[in-house]
Amino acid sequence: MNRFRWLKAAANAIGGGLFITLFVVFVIQITARFGFNKPMAWTDEAAVILYVWVILWAAAFIVPEREHVMFDLVWNSVGRPVRKVMRVVGNLLVGGLALASLPGTWDYVHFMAREGTPVLNLPFMWVFLPFVFLMVSLTLRCAWAIWQALHGVGLDAELNLS
Repeated sequence: MNRFRWLKAAANAIGGGLFITLFVVFVIQITARFGFNKPMAWTDEAAVILYVWVILWAAAFIVPEREHVMFDLVWNSVGRPVRKVMRVVGNLLVGGLALASLPGTWDYVHFMAREGTPVLNLPFMWVFLPFVFLMVSLTLRCAWAIWQALHGVGLDAELNLS
């Protein structure tokens, strides 16, 4: 369990570093554009790339499952056996689709290595790579949720927004 805490801390640190870098680039962009009337093209491109990384990294590794979109009206109105079926079927669908999309996702991201961004000339593979991380993470999260549901973990909790 200690190993997983270290991995979670590392994912949080990388996500935080990406966000701080995005913030710094954004401040540079605003200062150059409005303070010195000298917009810099690289800051626009870097901000967009960092934004993609921040959002996909957070969705893949930082945001816990309970914070993702859920339909709790039905969940709260049914008993444990139905909840188990709902959780297994839902995760089979989402995780199965994520798993099935992995080869195509990787092929596309790898293919994009031949194209570069207009200003920084960064290969697009590096821009879209966090999407592969998201698909792998989604597959693993769904597999873990199925295992937990089959063992009765997390089926009693009511999903409340308060």
